[in-house]
Amino acid sequence: MIINPILPGFNPDPSICRVGEDYFIATSTFEWYPGVQIHHSRDLVNWRLVCRPLNRASQLDMRGNPDSCGIWAPCLSYSDGLFWLVYTDVKRFDGNFKDAHNYIVTTPSAMGEWSDPVYVNSSGFDPSLFHDDDGRKWFVNMQWNHRTESYGGAPKHPAFDGILLQEWDAEKKRLVGPVKNIFPGSSLGLVEGPHLFKRNGWYYLTTAEGGTGYDHAVTMARARTIDGPYEFHPDTHLITSKDHPEAVLQRAGHGQYVETPDGTPYHTHLCGRPLPPKRRCTLGRETAIQKCVWRDDGWLYLEDGGPVPSVEVPAPGGDVARVEAPAIIAHDFNGPELPLEFQWLRSPMPERLFSLSARPGFLRLFGRESIGSWFEQSLVARRQEHHRFRAETSLEFSPDTYQQVAGLTHYYNRYKFHALGVTLHEQRGRVITILSCAGDYPNGRLSFPLDSGIAVPEGRLDLAMEIRDNDLQFFWRPAGAVDWKPVGPVLDAGVVSDEGGRGEHGSFTGAFAGMFAFDTSGRAEPADFSRFVYERL
Repeated sequence: MIINPILPGFNPDPSICRVGEDYFIATSTFEWYPGVQIHHSRDLVNWRLVCRPLNRASQLDMRGNPDSCGIWAPCLSYSDGLFWLVYTDVKRFDGNFKDAHNYIVTTPSAMGEWSDPVYVNSSGFDPSLFHDDDGRKWFVNMQWNHRTESYGGAPKHPAFDGILLQEWDAEKKRLVGPVKNIFPGSSLGLVEGPHLFKRNGWYYLTTAEGGTGYDHAVTMARARTIDGPYEFHPDTHLITSKDHPEAVLQRAGHGQYVETPDGTPYHTHLCGRPLPPKRRCTLGRETAIQKCVWRDDGWLYLEDGGPVPSVEVPAPGGDVARVEAPAIIAHDFNGPELPLEFQWLRSPMPERLFSLSARPGFLRLFGRESIGSWFEQSLVARRQEHHRFRAETSLEFSPDTYQQVAGLTHYYNRYKFHALGVTLHEQRGRVITILSCAGDYPNGRLSFPLDSGIAVPEGRLDLAMEIRDNDLQFFWRPAGAVDWKPVGPVLDAGVVSDEGGRGEHGSFTGAFAGMFAFDTSGRAEPADFSRFVYERL
């Protein structure tokens, strides 16, 4: 049995690709580096993160990209002995413009080294590459119209100006021939996320519509020729929860069709699992998959009927067991590389942010710009994958000014985070403090629940936090102590979510738990972390 979501935590915009018996899903990573997550499975039940292909400066540099920009909606495909990855690097979010640049990278092995990117166009985001059975390749993406009042968190229908189609010449590595707008979308609006496939002489087009919030949907259409005209699915939307607030999987939309080796159809989609009472998705947009059927009318439907996605879905292999991840995942940083579950923000030069060799057995963060910087921020973190979890770390840090802070954080973006930090106070000496920004958009003002902080002894400190649904509590203890001391008030963990602060459509990534250091004096004071523990509660 498949249990949804199959990729919990921040894993949106799933593009699925099958090569033989192997399935791969690529998901968006936005401002987190390296770019694009690729998971692998052989049964559609159990998935493993295997690589992030955009991992060097020649492929990706997101310094300066605003929150929720960066890598949007990758499309993964396989043809001509190569994996093809198409993606957008979005450079602007607020205002009328998006500055969305589309690229292609390739590799013979998904887990190998990927090529440097080939630039394609900038007419809109969510690109996709379709390999037709006659050998031709077609590039599709939504078209962005800046001539409308569409400001970040308030998208307007006219800004999403249909789906563009143009031929891609793989030898010349450029688009050729005319550009045609082949699909305006339905009355739901906000058409994006196009994917093409072909079956029984029909070209099928699935798109995402309704915005990536609670009105999200997978819309389906078909045509006899690739450039249309396209007719709508009898129900218009293949997958959506927009009219079913009781459904467990909300915000359902933006996915891709796949068949098993025996031709059984499935369709991926993103989803969110909101927490009461404010319906905030603290795990961000996650990846799910639904079993489908082809009916005699030549249209695809969910196997259970209707458009609402299911939590439990039959697996193609029958009674396949789901292997649960360990309840406790601990890292001691003795290895030469950062554990795969961790990422950092924006920069293609991680050596300026952290080191695993400067002090063996420790992850050393070099204090750079402030927490929330869009350029050079020392923050190494992993996704929150459960509504209830505990994170712990051990820190050695000797600040000599209040401008130097290092510690543990529950982080979404510069407007939504809580951080427990070690710093220096002029009168109290070394202290622990809490820096909190509970959704204050656009000013990003901090609150300091511990005021000037609590004095702590020199030497190593252990820091922890527990998130239980919408509540966060920080803890600390000195080195060698057994008992943890709660510190500060219970904070609003629910604001560290897509819907927190600015609200729906204002941001759409996910919550992370991790280690941070900043030094706004410019002296790059190092902070040494000897362990990090993530525990499902």
